[in-house]
Amino acid sequence: MKWTESDIEVYAKEKEYVDTAVVPLIPISLTSNMKSTVSMGEYITIIANELERQLKGRMLLVPAFTYLQSEDQDSRAERLRKIEDELTEGGMKHIITLTSDVDWKQSEEHLSSGLLWMPAIPLEHMDDQYKVETVSAQIKQVLQFVTNKWQSSIKG
Repeated sequence: MKWTESDIEVYAKEKEYVDTAVVPLIPISLTSNMKSTVSMGEYITIIANELERQLKGRMLLVPAFTYLQSEDQDSRAERLRKIEDELTEGGMKHIITLTSDVDWKQSEEHLSSGLLWMPAIPLEHMDDQYKVETVSAQIKQVLQFVTNKWQSSIKG
């Protein structure tokens, strides 16, 4: 389910079945490495939207967490923890954060969410069929990560 009025209406009725929130982490910078920064955000947005499509009814795709590429790592992690707290208080049992920014690995131990880092694959020069194949391969790995999260909470 997406962060739209119609999907949230369905979410409110089916809340007990939706236990996973996905938070895309999107960097912003117009001053340094702009093209690679945009590429990271674009790639994670594509992955997040496809994940939502495949897991509709079980997960909620919340709006992207945006941050300045130059922002201090501790302050951005603290802002993200507040969002994690809100989602947890709202009933989410699992929170998955998606990023292509390797800097988030430094804060991973301070987050309650499952951080999934994937290097951005530049899609701009790929033909459409190869884009679909590439994204599909990545989605399989993301789905495995999410499934493992769900299974570990059943066992634990």
